[in-house]
Amino acid sequence: MDIGTIAKELNLKVRSASDKLDNNVTGGYTGDLLSDVMANSHEGDIWITRQVHQNIVAIATLKEHAGIILVNSCEPAKDTLEKAIQENVPILISDLPAFELTGRIYNILGKKY
Repeated sequence: MDIGTIAKELNLKVRSASDKLDNNVTGGYTGDLLSDVMANSHEGDIWITRQVHQNIVAIATLKEHAGIILVNSCEPAKDTLEKAIQENVPILISDLPAFELTGRIYNILGKKY
């Protein structure tokens, strides 16, 4: 399933890399502790976080994540957005808290897998 489909179904707002919404999502990871995300997430994951600083882009790039979703209507910091545009990493925004968003994405992905 691609990020664009998830974005439409959950009414997510796209902040960067709108041309990468066809990135394939093979799983997901929810977490705010960067070292934990680096150690335990996988290529193709959609990363759900509350963090808004530019290090999230570095980790998403390093781990080859499909994209990042910020929860609770959080907006990326200006330098984060600039870095995401430069690295072509999709950042999307959800009004939902992490727990609810994670459950919804899990159910969406479950329909396909």
